[in-house]
Amino acid sequence: MDLQTDDFQHEIAAAVKSYDKFVVCMEKTPDEFLKSLQSLMAKAITAFQNRAPGLRHGIALDRHVTIMLSQNEDRCAEFTSTCTRPSARSQVSAA
Repeated sequence: MDLQTDDFQHEIAAAVKSYDKFVVCMEKTPDEFLKSLQSLMAKAITAFQNRAPGLRHGIALDRHVTIMLSQNEDRCAEFTSTCTRPSARSQVSAA
């Protein structure tokens, strides 16, 4: 499966919109958050494509954001991004 960061632009845009609307003071501006998501997505894709047989996930994270690509039953990649800090949580999922 050949995946690129651009394949998830819709999901990344939704995560950035959610971040900009709901997350306050997390050490990143919305532009920095977007760059972080794009970098983490590239790392998650690499982890997903190089995962061991039988594993279903590619994960990348930093102090505040976790991106997980998961293989669904149709062998397609699904995207989940979770942004956490002690008082804020935002999750965006898309198939």
